[in-house]
Amino acid sequence: MSEVALEGAPRTAMGLRSIFFALGLGGFTIGTAEFAAMSLVPMIARSLGITDPQAGHAIVLYAAGVCVGAPTIALFSTKISRRGLLIGMMLFYAIGNGLSALAPNFPLLLLSRFISGLPHGAYFGTAGVLAAALVPPNKRSQAVARVVLGLTIATIGGVPLANAIGQFAGWRWAFALIAFLAICTAVLLARFAPRDRVRADASLKSELAALRIRQVWLTLAIGAVGFGSVFCIYTYLASIMINVTHVSESMVPALLAVFGIGMTIGTLVCAWLADHKMMPTMGGVLLMGAASMAGFPAASHEIYSLAAVVFMVGCSGGLATVVQARLLAVAVGAESLAAALNQSAFNIANAVGPWLGGLAISAGLGWTSVGWVGLALSIGGFGIWLLSVAEDYRAGRIVR
Repeated sequence: MSEVALEGAPRTAMGLRSIFFALGLGGFTIGTAEFAAMSLVPMIARSLGITDPQAGHAIVLYAAGVCVGAPTIALFSTKISRRGLLIGMMLFYAIGNGLSALAPNFPLLLLSRFISGLPHGAYFGTAGVLAAALVPPNKRSQAVARVVLGLTIATIGGVPLANAIGQFAGWRWAFALIAFLAICTAVLLARFAPRDRVRADASLKSELAALRIRQVWLTLAIGAVGFGSVFCIYTYLASIMINVTHVSESMVPALLAVFGIGMTIGTLVCAWLADHKMMPTMGGVLLMGAASMAGFPAASHEIYSLAAVVFMVGCSGGLATVVQARLLAVAVGAESLAAALNQSAFNIANAVGPWLGGLAISAGLGWTSVGWVGLALSIGGFGIWLLSVAEDYRAGRIVR
């Protein structure tokens, strides 16, 4: 991985913690927005007079914004400092979510969700590269995890809070909260993020070099397919709890928090394991996700069994950190584009998972059919992982 030239980089543990807090708050903000929107699907549907699968299109449009914005911004911001880009993306994010809160109808809500998704990938990609540059090479997976940890903590606290706000004050106030958090993040980044010099060799051509690396594409495919299972379950979890488990809607935030606890634990454990054995960790978490999906349909009829499976699905979310760290390892010299493309890959998963799950539900297969869709996606991701391992063996590289 190429080094980031930092001016005024922290020399104390407190200074480093301040930077990681600011970066993590951005992850928390984006995580709250991304996952809370899924949990708000039933409320949006009732408010705007549409079906739950139709309301799920707001998730798809957000993901489409990420897929478009992540590589585009990464390619055309090579001459912008990473600090400046991070601040700009958070201000952009505040605008997009503010527009979501004010959208008077469904078409304008879809447009505002697309706009909100544009800076998502650029923020996470840039924050991951900056975080990795602040620590020794053998700690980079854990540094990336500290940024992603903001997202996972959002699933514990931010998403249930946004869902509760949606229930008591309306879903628009949840998006207003997210816009406020984005502004707070921009202020903290301006205060604590170290100034960095733009690399002299940074250019559109150098970043595009990542597209010629086969392992970059295989790693992106693992994230795009394998992580789709998590989004497939999470998007319809609130609806499944109401229509299948038959619990009160007030229970939804609690189970969302269970998912978040699992995702936080999975992120921390997977990051530590990936710094020692990256590819075995990736394969193992994909298999764990497949096992969770297989158990989901039967577990959905009782709240305690559902909570146990949702916790395991959350743990499989640790895949995100491992994929990001793998990309930084294989895309030497083009990390910014590769890291941004990772966000595109995961938001392809964010689009494909809910879309396929919605097709299964609309086809009359029942709410719990999303578990079987998730199982197919997890197995698909594991199949691509096998291809990636085989590619390393063919090239004579040590699989670690």
